[in-house]
Amino acid sequence: MVGPKTKKQKVANAGGSTSLDLLKKTGTTVVADTGDFATIDKYKPQDATTNPSLILAASKKEDYSSLVDNAVAYGKENGETIDEQVECAIDKLLVEFGTEILKIVPGKVSTEVDARLSFDKDATIKKALQLIHLYEKAGISKDRVYIKVASTWEGIQAAKVLEQEHGITTNLTLLFSFTQAVACAEAGVSLISPFVARITDYYKAQTGKDYSPEDDPGIHSVKKIYNYYKKHGYHTIIMAASLRTTGQVKQLAGIDNLTLSPKVLDELVASTDEVPKLLDPKKAAKQGDEKISFLDDEPKFRYSLNDDAMATEKLADGIRKFAADAITLSNAIKEKLQK
Repeated sequence: MVGPKTKKQKVANAGGSTSLDLLKKTGTTVVADTGDFATIDKYKPQDATTNPSLILAASKKEDYSSLVDNAVAYGKENGETIDEQVECAIDKLLVEFGTEILKIVPGKVSTEVDARLSFDKDATIKKALQLIHLYEKAGISKDRVYIKVASTWEGIQAAKVLEQEHGITTNLTLLFSFTQAVACAEAGVSLISPFVARITDYYKAQTGKDYSPEDDPGIHSVKKIYNYYKKHGYHTIIMAASLRTTGQVKQLAGIDNLTLSPKVLDELVASTDEVPKLLDPKKAAKQGDEKISFLDDEPKFRYSLNDDAMATEKLADGIRKFAADAITLSNAIKEKLQK
């Protein structure tokens, strides 16, 4: 005997709907988390996001050698010292990748500020403005770019200035805590990227427990932020990142955005399992926590973040890893400049 769920599944199969198709129907915007153009074109996402690690990996591929060559040439023309040339070349390379990505996606691309600037508000603002300048020289409006910044106190304050004074949309990344999410919303940032799997990794290492998608602490963290934002009317987009399984994806179906790796996208395309909408703004508004504030209160923010051992550790670790990849990329570009 065929039950209701099986009948519904057959209809989905008959219509050729994949789990990725069904996810999009929940109202979630799918974003590709990759710097590989062929992968982005394959999945037809609305937006795409990159980070230093993804750009580093992509830059090593022969297919993208022309972009690297263009960036090196730009560095030689616009920098006096070798360090200035490397910095100019890296900026140009990020924009070269972003410009090519925007030929594929109809929406926006996230371009990340060097993680080594994560604790320098003024330098972050300066770098963001330079990246936007390069995009505009390439014929790309700032409306199609998110400037991606780490969710430190300094990063959040830099994003506030970029949003309010320059009309530049920002993506606050390496977000692991409710504290960071509240501060980002109060600053009026356009989008946040809470990292799901890295939160799960922390608690798994602490407890030795394997979490089901329903019990996943990373999922619960994002749901708490979602409920809070919807309850208090914040317009900051929540784009869950660092998801490793389709089970995690299904638990967040209906969220504003999901940025997904090629591996997870492949699994969703290969599946015809149903993806019911689990997150709904109206239901969330009834479940969100009472309002708190970190507005213009740096000591309170730092103490609250410090009180969260997981977020403190994962934020520091994330910045170190992105900075290490930025250094590796810089060294590779430096070698090319010196040839």
